[in-house]
Amino acid sequence: MAVSFNTLDLNLLKVFDAVMEERSVLRASHKLALSQSAVSHSLARLREMLEDDLFVRTAAGMQPTSRAMAMATQVREALRALESAIELPTFNPAISTKLFTLAANDFTTLVLGPPLLNLLGREAPSVDLVIKPVTRIDLAEQLDLGRIDVAIGVFSSPPSRFRTALLFEYDDVLIVGAANKIEQIDKAALEQLSLVVVSFGGEQEGAVEGFISERGLARRSEMYDRAALERAFGNSDMLPRMAICLPHFLALPALIEGSELAAIIPRPLAKAFAGTYAIAIHELPYSTNPLEVRLLWHERVDEDPSHEWLHDILRRATEGLRRAA
Repeated sequence: MAVSFNTLDLNLLKVFDAVMEERSVLRASHKLALSQSAVSHSLARLREMLEDDLFVRTAAGMQPTSRAMAMATQVREALRALESAIELPTFNPAISTKLFTLAANDFTTLVLGPPLLNLLGREAPSVDLVIKPVTRIDLAEQLDLGRIDVAIGVFSSPPSRFRTALLFEYDDVLIVGAANKIEQIDKAALEQLSLVVVSFGGEQEGAVEGFISERGLARRSEMYDRAALERAFGNSDMLPRMAICLPHFLALPALIEGSELAAIIPRPLAKAFAGTYAIAIHELPYSTNPLEVRLLWHERVDEDPSHEWLHDILRRATEGLRRAA
């Protein structure tokens, strides 16, 4: 009799696998939480379908036939594959070798990186990261395609298919070389300075109010509050000179140290620079709007345990930044 997989009761294969492992109908019934007669009946049905005894009762227990031995490994692997497909996925960071891809600028990478690596070393030593630049790529497309797991940045009204969570807030401060003996920065002193500012290509790409929009996702491109600076000076013709516009923060300390240049940058970054470089931090003579650095991910990964863990560890890595705000 030909056996059709379409009419096969998969529970019979579970019984077969249990008897194969236990070599006992009684022990198999305990393992499956079935009665002994139910296991015997299922085994009889499978024997009839396959036209093979499958197991022979001996003094040493139920011994498999050659047909049973031939199919045992494949049956077990198939059952395990079905279980993993149906059961809720799990994630164990301590043993995982998963690779996560993040998108972030050099500012957030610098202030987030050390505490994040510390946490990964303790909790997920074999998890790897790829950090892509948040600029020069279409973030919305990369998130839609699953090529980026999470983006980190300042976003404006993301489309509904994306989810966000707050990491930390920051405002702007002014940094100068420590050799510049400036005791206090007022508007008169500020307008005499030559500034270095950071803009991620906004002027070339048509930024609106400091944001670049791609596929409905607007990300901040100007890394200083230009509007607050212009409001502070009103209609004055004596705005500070924008001497250099950089596409990243990396070169700032080398440009500021030992020069007359100054820069308006995020407060957490200024604190990080001051710990390594000879720079001084000054409060600006006007208020800047606090900006929220947020996580951004696609809605399809909302129930994925590995992504839930990733979002949690990123939030924990920025606890110090939230406390300092």
